[in-house]
Amino acid sequence: MDKLDAMKSARLALSKRFDNPFRERLATMKFSDGYWQLREGLTRLRPAEVEGVQAGERELTVFAPARRIERRGDTLNQPLFTVTFSSPARGVIGVRIGHHLGGRPARPAYRLNVDDDHPVKVDVGAAEARLTSGELSVVIALEGPWDVRFEQDGRPLTNSGARSVGLITDADGKHYVHEQLALGVGETIYGLGERFGAFVKNGQVVDSWNADGGTSSEQAYKNVPFYLSSKGYGVLVDSPARVSFEVGSETTSRNQFSVEGQELGYYVFAGPAPKDVLRRYTALTGRPARVPAWSMGLWLSTSFTTDYTEETTSAFVDGMAERDLPLSVFHFDCFWMRQFHWCDFLWDPIAFPDPAGMVRRLKDRGLRVSLWINPYIAQRSVLFEEGRELGYLLKRPDGSVWQWDMWQAGMAIVDFTNPDAAAWYRSKLQALIDLGVDCFKTDFGERIPTDVAWCDGSDPERMHNYYAQLYNAAVFGLLEENRGEGDAVLFARSATAGGQQFPVHWGGDCESTFEAMAESLRGGLSLASSGFGYWSHDIGGFEGLPDPAIFKRWVAFGLLSSHSRLHGSSSYRVPWAFDDEAVDVLRKFTKLKLSLMPYLMTAAAEAHQDGVPMMRPMVLEFPDDPAVAYLDRQYMLGPDLLVAPVMSVDGEVSFYLPRGRWTSLLTGEVLSGPGWVQQTHAFDSVPLFVREGAVIPIGAVDDRPEYDWADGVELRWFAPSDGQTTVVELPDADGGVAAVIELTLRDGEVESRVIEGVCERYTVKLSSTTSAAEKTA
Repeated sequence: MDKLDAMKSARLALSKRFDNPFRERLATMKFSDGYWQLREGLTRLRPAEVEGVQAGERELTVFAPARRIERRGDTLNQPLFTVTFSSPARGVIGVRIGHHLGGRPARPAYRLNVDDDHPVKVDVGAAEARLTSGELSVVIALEGPWDVRFEQDGRPLTNSGARSVGLITDADGKHYVHEQLALGVGETIYGLGERFGAFVKNGQVVDSWNADGGTSSEQAYKNVPFYLSSKGYGVLVDSPARVSFEVGSETTSRNQFSVEGQELGYYVFAGPAPKDVLRRYTALTGRPARVPAWSMGLWLSTSFTTDYTEETTSAFVDGMAERDLPLSVFHFDCFWMRQFHWCDFLWDPIAFPDPAGMVRRLKDRGLRVSLWINPYIAQRSVLFEEGRELGYLLKRPDGSVWQWDMWQAGMAIVDFTNPDAAAWYRSKLQALIDLGVDCFKTDFGERIPTDVAWCDGSDPERMHNYYAQLYNAAVFGLLEENRGEGDAVLFARSATAGGQQFPVHWGGDCESTFEAMAESLRGGLSLASSGFGYWSHDIGGFEGLPDPAIFKRWVAFGLLSSHSRLHGSSSYRVPWAFDDEAVDVLRKFTKLKLSLMPYLMTAAAEAHQDGVPMMRPMVLEFPDDPAVAYLDRQYMLGPDLLVAPVMSVDGEVSFYLPRGRWTSLLTGEVLSGPGWVQQTHAFDSVPLFVREGAVIPIGAVDDRPEYDWADGVELRWFAPSDGQTTVVELPDADGGVAAVIELTLRDGEVESRVIEGVCERYTVKLSSTTSAAEKTA
């Protein structure tokens, strides 16, 4: 058994020991035995009708007994549901379903950007009550069985019917509340975090519970209890604890979600387009931060368990430069620290005897430096005893430090609910920033136990997922304090709702196969559907050694993602380790990405300002095309570039083009949609098509991501119509607009003018037209 197999066996044994109790408890969240019956040992109460209404200026509360009230005596010994409707922001309606409301305030809770000043209208009539926020209304029937409808401008979105709401009690006296919202014919559901199974979630059972499960299972590192519907609405379940989703599975015509306890809260977001839903959702939960341009260049890692010293890393950097491979960030993974000492944040003195000098030498070459960290403290770390004495480590209910041997011997967990512990942890990172380190890979944060007592009294079940938010916020905030807004970036693995505020996130541990390449893309598309603006993955795969074909195919996918990193587990990812062609392929796609920086930074600005992700599922950009609903092997990069990664050795690939003319950015080939296309691509090629009428700004520099993107830019206008006028915004380095250029096509000739800002040198090139034209301003 080699070292990698031994590590996998140990990981499996420990996961069986520590993780099974988590998974077994999740199974209790499925309640039905078929459509008519409950599972054995369960009882259920449902609201039968509305008995009373309490209307306020900005909220509406209805009282619903568990059976119809026909006489006064029916009110005795009768459970009563209290359901409150409110609006935290325009076009968003919150629902709070409660049975017994005397419990302690639930902590932690998602931090929402509530707008208390937007208009809310409450109307109560004889037959129905209505609360309206913007275009979105909730309508509650006051007569007959329980019936709650959500509408946008009168258009039905979904509803909660007579069998939808339930309070479940099991044989042990535990309570669960569920809601079931209707799924229409042909309606498809997306999101729920970074999930690597089928992109469309219909028919799936999804448990929102962070886990370190790799990319080949139903588990996920980033669980987000938010889903996006093809009907033009979204739903966020307002709980960082376990949320169990039965998406058209337990009841095929309904999307059920449930939580343990006596209360359930959720928010419905209006559209009408999926992008509109994401704009509203990210406005409430937090928009993605602006990322620095340098982070969008190529990252190279030492890989995980490989042997490396400063000599090794210098050879990698030299090798990239000698082969004309532009490199932006060099990343040191776990073993920059000594084994068994993770994390003490001290360099291994044997491998790196002069860390300050090494970092300086790397930065003198124009590189940024990234370090791997996690929130765990091994018992052998010098920080363990320090953290224990100060009370900064997570404790068991009896006051002892919580420890186990998984990952690091005797490791403990930093308690980020303690502000002093967070400051202590950040102080250790500050020393590294002072050394010249630019960013951190915030690994782990998923395996957070529940048999613990948090410093601030947080509910351990709710803190399990929410821990990732505190961890990444602490590190990201420190980087912003040191570098300023727009220049801070992480490489994070774990997250929950709101985690999009602390970019960037990567897909986690995947195999080095085409199948893993596909599942990684499905994870990225699901995360994008959950409000995350940027995403990355390990080029070539993490586990195992990719063969040259897989590596080269993955390079194109990786460099046509928002962020691009070469990283592996037990083998290096420098391209010359595979073959000479891999070097050429990496050079081509790295330079292509760097030349696209004017376009990519504009797309990044949209993610930051509006919450629309850079990598977009086809259904997000073309919601009215029914053919795109299930597409998960292609995507839009920004609004105008269609990418279909090749996931085969022989280069065969099938992809779909929506209606219109599409032009290959690489070859100039023009194809018309809608329809499916089959092509065969060499390793240095990939389907990369530009939307009809789009202008793609091509930068004048292709050896680094940071340059004046407006200076010398080439504006390539693809398949414009005669008489068409379009406006192009060119970004500046501060997240603003350097120049705005207006283009008009008249009789095959382009008229252009700068209508805002300054752009003294630019060219315009028409593509896919009967006559080519070029204009220099």
